Amino acid sequence: MMHFHWIAIVLAALAGFLVGGLWYGPLFGKAWMKARGITPESAAGANMALIFGTTFVLNLVAAFMLDHLYQTYDAPLGLHYSLVVAAIIGVGFVATSFGVNYLFSRQPRSLFFIDAGYWITVYLVMGAIFGLLA
Repeated sequence: MMHFHWIAIVLAALAGFLVGGLWYGPLFGKAWMKARGITPESAAGANMALIFGTTFVLNLVAAFMLDHLYQTYDAPLGLHYSLVVAAIIGVGFVATSFGVNYLFSRQPRSLFFIDAGYWITVYLVMGAIFGLLA
């Protein structure tokens, strides 16, 4: 029977949310908006409560699934192992999937690096949290 690490799950979800705030805010917000073709005027009309709420729920799902994945294999969970698995997910699955989609939809390379970099970072931060707390 699996024992889920609920504190780590919630903290990992919150961390993903906070990384997003920094990543798409002061770090790369203007470049991302330019690459996406979003203007400050069009951004002002967004339902931010719905976007932030749904984002947090999706981060909870991602953190829960990451915890489940760590428990699926018979390996001691430590910082190194959790970061390796998180990097495999971020680089090997998420970034490559974005790459394929962005190539076919002819999205700017800068957008790929911003979005893929965000998810790689999020999974590494989540992995670090699980490696330290679980």
